[in-house]
Amino acid sequence: MGRHFRRTTLTRVLLAPAMAAGMAFGLASAPAQAAVWSTCEQWGNTTLNGYTLYNNIWGSGAGSQCVSADSGTRWSVRADHPNTSGIKSYPNSTKAVGKQIDSLSSLKSSYDVTVPAAGDYNSSYDIWDTDHDYEIMLWVNQHGNVGPLGSPQGTVTRGGHTWNVYKGSNGANEVFSFLRTSDSSAGTVDILPILKWIKNTKGWMGNETIGDVQFGYEISGSAGGLDFRTNALSVLTS
Repeated sequence: MGRHFRRTTLTRVLLAPAMAAGMAFGLASAPAQAAVWSTCEQWGNTTLNGYTLYNNIWGSGAGSQCVSADSGTRWSVRADHPNTSGIKSYPNSTKAVGKQIDSLSSLKSSYDVTVPAAGDYNSSYDIWDTDHDYEIMLWVNQHGNVGPLGSPQGTVTRGGHTWNVYKGSNGANEVFSFLRTSDSSAGTVDILPILKWIKNTKGWMGNETIGDVQFGYEISGSAGGLDFRTNALSVLTS
């Protein structure tokens, strides 16, 4: 695996509303795919059709990045970050859930992405409880010099896919990372069985209230400018 990187997502979430007004970051031009909304601001964000989009350039040594969106579930990123170690950004679309694990009867998501053949990044879900004590990452593809936080915990098949599991801590919260054993640019993940496996089979957390399901791109290096496109996304709960 690559070097172990981790962002302080709690800090990112809390800072975004305060910083969004007027803080331009970098000189990249927004990709041409979308017409409804775009931003190159470091913490730029908006809400479209029930999803909140974040540009979210949070890491040190970052370059420029812009997000452009047709909707909260169809959007693109143009990122130009130096090919140095450490995650620079996590542009993402967030769906609020607000239910305890045992109160959920279903939590599923489908994705369809187009990602570059170069660069250091992963395409991933980032799932949080409301207290930000636990972070569950589901990597559906990865490229280049990126790797999960923590130590390996074996392999498990849940939610329609087989994953290599890692467990660790970033000092602020526990992190459980699930890396799909074969990369995928489109598919459906049944998230609830994964949460129940963490809770019931492993006992790593209790009956937490799931706050946000995020989907986006952890980008470490994209020198020269690379494009990431979310062609379609859905997060459905009941």
